[in-house]
Amino acid sequence: MTGTEPVFIERESRASEVDFGSAVPPVLQRVYAARGVTDAGDLDRSLSRLLPPAGLADAGKAARRIVRAIAAQESILIVGDFDADGATSVALGVSLLRRFGAADVQFLVPNRFEFGYGLSPEIVDLAANFDPDLLITVDNGVSSVTGVAAANARGMDVIITDHHLAGLELPDAYAIVNPNVVGSEFPSKNLAGVGVIYYLLGLVRAELRREGWFENRAEPNLADWLDLVALGTVADVVPLDRNNRILVYQGLLRMRAGRCRSGIQALVEVAGRDLSRLTAQDLGYAVGPRLNAAGRLDDMSVGIRCLMAEDLAAARGQATALDELNRARRELELEMVRDAELLVSQQDLDVQNQFGVCVYEPGWHQGIVGIVAGRLREKIDRPVIAFADAGDPAPDELKGSARSLPALHIRDTLDAIAARHPGMLKKFGGHAMAAGLSLKRVHYERFARAFDAEVRRQLPDHAFQRTIETDGSLSETELSLDTARLLADAGPWGQGFPEPLFYDEFQLVSQRVVGEHHLKLVVKQGQRVLDAIAFRQGPVQGASRVRLAYRLSENTWNDRTTLQLVVEHLTALA
Repeated sequence: MTGTEPVFIERESRASEVDFGSAVPPVLQRVYAARGVTDAGDLDRSLSRLLPPAGLADAGKAARRIVRAIAAQESILIVGDFDADGATSVALGVSLLRRFGAADVQFLVPNRFEFGYGLSPEIVDLAANFDPDLLITVDNGVSSVTGVAAANARGMDVIITDHHLAGLELPDAYAIVNPNVVGSEFPSKNLAGVGVIYYLLGLVRAELRREGWFENRAEPNLADWLDLVALGTVADVVPLDRNNRILVYQGLLRMRAGRCRSGIQALVEVAGRDLSRLTAQDLGYAVGPRLNAAGRLDDMSVGIRCLMAEDLAAARGQATALDELNRARRELELEMVRDAELLVSQQDLDVQNQFGVCVYEPGWHQGIVGIVAGRLREKIDRPVIAFADAGDPAPDELKGSARSLPALHIRDTLDAIAARHPGMLKKFGGHAMAAGLSLKRVHYERFARAFDAEVRRQLPDHAFQRTIETDGSLSETELSLDTARLLADAGPWGQGFPEPLFYDEFQLVSQRVVGEHHLKLVVKQGQRVLDAIAFRQGPVQGASRVRLAYRLSENTWNDRTTLQLVVEHLTALA
């Protein structure tokens, strides 16, 4: 492990050059300006400020084809992905198309352990059992060249809705709706898969309206589906640009008001969160993982059925099953992370001299390796790929999940390795910070060396110095419950629009370990005595003062709400 102290950098803020008006307190002006918000108009989170669908390539063509399918009562099959973005995309697509009046809408989410990711020819064979006239992918498909060809050969029209980066060759689909394909002029490239299908079905509604479809039937309000959009967007950790912040904020408003799917309400309940005070962080760290647990350990159709449950009683049963899967996932994760740390510390992996790190242990669960890679990357400040056995029907293969550093585009790194070593990678895909791949087990050692070499080519030594960006210091008066509430209401915060993080020194009053792995602190600044919690942190030895990087949060206990500092990093001082 590196064990090096991170470098703290205060985010550059030009709040003095921006006029937000007197309604925005100085601390919030500083936070906004440090995130590139320079116009008071950008603080408007109303639906009227959403980007129009103009420029979303093929969206109009796809919408007209879906309208024809609805009018002719054709069979429509939605093929999803096995994560929370895919699950929310499927639930949105199926339920909204049915509300439009589509007579036959079904879904298929293949088991990741049998079929892997994307629309493969094998999945098309499964899809043929539904005898669809129109096949719509959600959150996948842009790289499925052979799968689309197989669907075309069977007489299925294929509409791809996706947000992942495309390969050199695009599938020969009827339409490809993806903000990240060449030719798409949609201003936001950060839509999640659920955001893409939401935009497309908005165009479908507009086409139906033009044709008089709703003269004798109720016209759905698309805002009623924003709970699914918010959950899928946050859970997929896409950057929260202005457009995504509006989608998430509006979805959260509806959840807090109780206007959400029974399945989401049930997931919030089993996660122990308060629906009326739900935040994007709750979606990302409590609700999303329970939904993802189905795809990691079992079958994502469990999660989709929860999201599509007709009543709260049925949803609670599904949510309980997902919560149990999530508990099992956490136990597996702890065991596998310990294994990975041992591999790094005991085997011939000199992290200080390695740039890219690969780990593999027979028996690891392939649904958990992405979490393992992420945890290990946090500890050693290196790009990490964790591998597991692929199992049947490819027992001689490994499946890997990669997690990167901000300075390294991991999908492009795999592309470079594939170009330098033809035939070594069977397939790969992903984003800048996360990717997946598969290869023959006999190529593992060779690939590990190639990965280290490619990362070494692309990154300088200083890229591995861990840095933590903060929003500077808070005054004693700003360390208050009012400030915590102000910042909570100013979100949503998330990827690309980080929750405010502050950096100060405190007197250490007391400390105790809680929940076996966490440190409960009482600290003091001036006359303010404050509670703090540091997760996965051991006791501080021989120090009377501490330096904390922390967030402000509300802590409610026995109907009493107080300020609590959530500590991201702790340094003991003399």
